[in-house]
Amino acid sequence: MRYRVRVLILLFLLSIITYIDRVCISVAGPRMQAELGLTPDKWGWVVGAFTLSYALFEIPSGAMADRIGARAVLTRIVLWWSLFTSLTGAVSNFFMLLLVRFCFGAGEAGAYPGSASAVSRWFPAPERARATGIVWMASRLGGAISPILVVAIQQAYGWRMSFYVFGILGVIWCALWYWWYRNHPTEKPGVTAQELQEIGGGSPKQHHGMPWREALGKWRFWNILLMYHTYCWGSYFYLSWLHTYLQKGRGFSENEMAIFATAPFLCGACGNLLGGTLSDILVRKKGLKFGRRIVGALGLAMSGTFMLLTSQTPDKYMAVLFLALGYGSMDCMLPVAWAVCLDVGGRYAGAVSGSMNMAGQMGSFLTSLTFGYIVTATQSYNAPLIPMGTMLLISAFLFSRIDPTQPLIADEDSHGTKTLPKAA
Repeated sequence: MRYRVRVLILLFLLSIITYIDRVCISVAGPRMQAELGLTPDKWGWVVGAFTLSYALFEIPSGAMADRIGARAVLTRIVLWWSLFTSLTGAVSNFFMLLLVRFCFGAGEAGAYPGSASAVSRWFPAPERARATGIVWMASRLGGAISPILVVAIQQAYGWRMSFYVFGILGVIWCALWYWWYRNHPTEKPGVTAQELQEIGGGSPKQHHGMPWREALGKWRFWNILLMYHTYCWGSYFYLSWLHTYLQKGRGFSENEMAIFATAPFLCGACGNLLGGTLSDILVRKKGLKFGRRIVGALGLAMSGTFMLLTSQTPDKYMAVLFLALGYGSMDCMLPVAWAVCLDVGGRYAGAVSGSMNMAGQMGSFLTSLTFGYIVTATQSYNAPLIPMGTMLLISAFLFSRIDPTQPLIADEDSHGTKTLPKAA
């Protein structure tokens, strides 16, 4: 087994744990809202607090992974968020919950930019979208597993116990990661000369901070940020409001919710694997620009359409079907967007992906609040889906304008070698 495959397995496990911990609060949401007396607008602040701090600390954490490597950075990130996952189970009021979730987001910031930085160092460009797709596929598997585990635990021991249990998983992963992983293939004993040649890039180079003035002066950088911002208006619904929506908006029981809520995440897992693999195939056959653009833009356009259809159907089972198809379509784009950050970011992949995710999480924060306030004002859980679906269609247009053949900083990849040529 190639060593980069082993790196991918560890990142796969990390992504599962990340989303088990993230989705846990959404699944436990109805019970938490009832016990702590939280109205929909207050719950919007609870799920939004995570995204606000996550956005604020995303760029520093991603840039740190570029500078000192993912080994130490991901270890710190996972230990921090594991602590605050457990502390979520100890809160007793609205304000303590806000504080703990804010700290949880600050700790988890940089998890995926750190993973992207590791992928950029361990995988050649033609394999990056597929590798990123596998990492994101794992996140959806974590999201699918979470409702089943959380409902079983909270029915037996209460919602607080689920947070205590899940906090332990990250600590175990940290020990394994720090012991085995190295920041560059040349630093890992056992990596063959053939695999080093396949990865490319030679020895690790001294890293300098990202030239922000140069990046911020380019429209293509802002286009990536706006694309991901509008995408997250639709995507964060699945992590924050889906489980409450199915119970309070569509009338599913708690046990039914645990079953039907897995459907979007399973479709999302398939979408990530399909999108990343298809993009890499099209890159080899049609060029980098076509291979990235077509998968990303089409996936987003389909997801926006399915979101709007969900808001209009009176049948709760059709709503689940549309939501599942929407998440699957949407997630075809996800690994492609992160591969674009590797394509245009090069050695600054962590900083670029961190910037993109920061812009996205600001969208997540705004949609969390908007959803709660719209529900409070209209008494309808379907009304917020309309602006969310519209944002996804805007995101599709923006993705169609991205050119991954143009490096943001210099004509070199994360190891100093030339990028793929422009598509014909």
